[in-house]
Amino acid sequence: MSEKKRRTRNPAASTWNEDDAVDQLMRLMSRDLVFTMTFLGESQHRMQRHFETFITDALAAAGVTQETHPMIRLFIERHAALLREFVFAGVALSRQFGIGEIERLIGDASSLLRIDIWDQLRSHIEMAETRFRAQLPDLPRQLADFEAPAPPEARP
Repeated sequence: MSEKKRRTRNPAASTWNEDDAVDQLMRLMSRDLVFTMTFLGESQHRMQRHFETFITDALAAAGVTQETHPMIRLFIERHAALLREFVFAGVALSRQFGIGEIERLIGDASSLLRIDIWDQLRSHIEMAETRFRAQLPDLPRQLADFEAPAPPEARP
């Protein structure tokens, strides 16, 4: 299918062609797909608390406390979350595994993991497009503020 036809595909249609986004992503998988670590649950909470305490203590040393700045808690929580995400993202980016490495680690000689990823990509793309199509009837009204202004001669 030509590039122009792909770009002008009817978004209301739910048909797939052989060169769709999923197939393109699958071709790039060996190069572009990485598995990273994610800290969840209590680890997230403990890191958040660490940075809240750190920020609170650092601000107090600089003369900024809950008593002098009653709304400071929101600042502390937000900045602690930013620092937590910085740490976790940095660690995750430093420990990435490619699809080939994961397949070797789990002994997936038949590429079942790739097939599962293909199925999940297709399913989630279809779900995202379905949700967008459901919103489409109301979008013109929601996007009215983004319309180009009327030319000066057409203004009342």
